[in-house]
Amino acid sequence: MRLALALLCLTAPAMAQTLDDRHLPVIPRTPEDEARIATVLAPPADFTRPEPFEANQAGAATVRNTASAEAFSQFSANMPFESEMNFKLGNALFRKLWVAAPASTKASDGLGPLYNARACQDCHLKDGRGHPPENADDSRVSMFLRLSIPGGETPEGIADWIASSPDPTYGSQLQDLAAPGHEAEGRMDITWTEAPVTLADGTTVSLRKPAYTFTDPAYGPPDANLLLSPRVAPQMIGLGLLEAIPAADILALADPDDTNNDGISGRPQIVPSAEFGTPMLGRFGLKAGAPTVKEQTAGAFAGDMGLSTTLFPNPQGECTANQPTCIDAPHGQEPGIRDGLEVDKESLDLVTFYSRNLGVPERRDVDDPKVLKGKEVFYTVGCQSCHTPKHVTHRLNGQPEQSFQLIWPYTDLLLHDMGPGLADNRPEGRATGSEWKTPPLWGIGLTETVSGHSQFLHDGRARNLLEAILWHGGEAQGQRDAVVNLSTEDREALLSFLGSL
Repeated sequence: MRLALALLCLTAPAMAQTLDDRHLPVIPRTPEDEARIATVLAPPADFTRPEPFEANQAGAATVRNTASAEAFSQFSANMPFESEMNFKLGNALFRKLWVAAPASTKASDGLGPLYNARACQDCHLKDGRGHPPENADDSRVSMFLRLSIPGGETPEGIADWIASSPDPTYGSQLQDLAAPGHEAEGRMDITWTEAPVTLADGTTVSLRKPAYTFTDPAYGPPDANLLLSPRVAPQMIGLGLLEAIPAADILALADPDDTNNDGISGRPQIVPSAEFGTPMLGRFGLKAGAPTVKEQTAGAFAGDMGLSTTLFPNPQGECTANQPTCIDAPHGQEPGIRDGLEVDKESLDLVTFYSRNLGVPERRDVDDPKVLKGKEVFYTVGCQSCHTPKHVTHRLNGQPEQSFQLIWPYTDLLLHDMGPGLADNRPEGRATGSEWKTPPLWGIGLTETVSGHSQFLHDGRARNLLEAILWHGGEAQGQRDAVVNLSTEDREALLSFLGSL
């Protein structure tokens, strides 16, 4: 029923194509598979002990928890030995520092001319979350502003698309760095206001609300209707497993009209695929704007670093026609070298393989009584309505790391209205200005260990997990209010459970 409702949101051409998993080498499930899956995905009946295999958040791909900053940088535990070299080569390219053209290092030139980072790891340090600003003078920042203006074309075959366009001068992303001889586009300024929230037990929590501005525009004023949305780079673990969840399973969780009257009305993001030329289910990015790990990777090469790939071959990256010096600048594309691109097909495939196979660490304290109590609170409050605990991935030919794994990412990968408090008021595809994709929770308890901070949500405004919960609104207002009214003991148990993920 839910799958049918989800597909009714598509236009007739898209329904004819359906949202398949053409990006994966799928081996169809058997009736026996389906029966086993229904059993293992059933909600727990006993909260006094862990569920079978619960500690292995990524199934057989789960890696050992190193309790160090390297916790997110290990390869899938079930990776065949012969694939390890590809992972290590992908890691080297992920860490590679690119330089502006022309340069004597022909294998590394083509950066920019306008950009946000020189390497993938500049934003995803240690493969974890980016570093949001802790105060107005903090320079250790790995976040940026998405830009758009209302209006534009709607892709064929996708209903409910909210038309928007890049800013005619500054494109779709504010570039705060530039190659020699060029001016960076400007900078992002942030101001905060504090708002206290009093919990039922008398505890007062102060929520930090940011306001963002685009200042010092170097190429003239942006469009008067410019919309801004901040982005902190998310952690990188488990991406290949999220990519391998059957689209049909995700669509079955959608309830856009809230037919069951539980207040939760998740919707699938549907996006045009640059690789396959058809509408696909969006899975990656804070509003699920990319359908596959490969497209998310190629988009980052283009948008963050101004590097061309097979999917986005423009060597000027985010440069626009209103930035002629940027358009005319030297680039790194040369005939006969790297497929005539700045990032050739093999390099893109290696970085994609690396990103797809960053392992998820095993759970900690899974059998601790306080953690088990917190898990029960998680279900009682209703957090699992969006943060779906378990999925089973497709059987896959040639991808043993992701094939038929029981995983525990705590996400439905759907869009949910999170209310005005978290709204960026900037639509993206089918996502409205108040909708966000449910982020996976696996690894969230290791954020401070890996990234050196405990700041959460799309722009890092929450300084801890409790603040992140208290920012929830919209569809999650009921769950947020229930947390406010918890006893001190139950609230601390819930936080202990989240910290164990």
